[in-house]
Amino acid sequence: MADAISIGIAGATGYAGQELIRLAARHPAVRLTMAMASGTADSVRTLPSLTRVWDGEVTPLSVDRLAAETDAVFMTLPDPVAAEVGPALVARGVRVFDLSGTFRLRDPALRRRWYPATPALAEPAVYGLTEHYRAALPDARLVACPGCYPTAAVLALRPLIDAGLLEGDIVIDAKSGISGAGKTPSERTHFSECYGSVAAYGLFEHRHGAEIEQELERTVTFTPHLVPLDRGILETIYVRVRQAVSETMVATALEQAYADAPFVRLRGEALPEIKHVTYTNFCDIGWQLHAPSGRLVLVVCLDNLVKGAAGQALQNLNVAFGLDETTGLS
Repeated sequence: MADAISIGIAGATGYAGQELIRLAARHPAVRLTMAMASGTADSVRTLPSLTRVWDGEVTPLSVDRLAAETDAVFMTLPDPVAAEVGPALVARGVRVFDLSGTFRLRDPALRRRWYPATPALAEPAVYGLTEHYRAALPDARLVACPGCYPTAAVLALRPLIDAGLLEGDIVIDAKSGISGAGKTPSERTHFSECYGSVAAYGLFEHRHGAEIEQELERTVTFTPHLVPLDRGILETIYVRVRQAVSETMVATALEQAYADAPFVRLRGEALPEIKHVTYTNFCDIGWQLHAPSGRLVLVVCLDNLVKGAAGQALQNLNVAFGLDETTGLS
């Protein structure tokens, strides 16, 4: 791999970080040069679950080594750490793909509320929803990869909004597997708390709501739920269509938006399920329109660790470096 892209992963021990290692180790156009922990004082460790996939060691975080030895860095770091490390790497000529939420919000007031450690940037990050920002990626130095919930919601809704098909409220009922809450244990993610239960959380107080509203330019009612699965997201979205909008018009808007999108699968009335997308980079979108009342229900599924995190980040790298978008992800 003489011409391979040298990459580093900062924050490699979390769920998204390990998923990145799994995918990057098999990517034919990249060389995983180093994987690092989230802190400078972390001890060196190996990852038993990736034995014979990647047999390297996870070392303490070092901006100097990342800057000297990589072409691109994937950050799966805590927000305050990403806020410091990302700009430092960009300033030293490294292309950065950030999987935290640190750089996603463009409005300064919203950034101060949800990500107070984020510094002002001379050049804003490119929002890394590949299907809608593909043209901006080749020149991007800092890519803010979307959150898992926003990826599903925006992929389903933005073409319909752009086509002028919707009116009224947007209600997003979202359910995520427990890995979406991250690897740091808490009472909410304790086995005995979540097994056999489904819990709503973050009503009107989830930062992904602000991200969804940014990308749709519409107010939404977003309610996330934690379900006892290890991975996967299913969102049921309730909207109303304008008078005279037909199922054909809905289908056409989505088909035109994603005609050249290899990782968006349109299911129509064959509604998707989480098991259809786990361990893949696909986002599946299904829908049904009740024409007499104008009610449209969309069901969207993706794997929160792949299309909602590591897979989408590699998809962005592929486009940014001029590779086929599906390289290493098919």
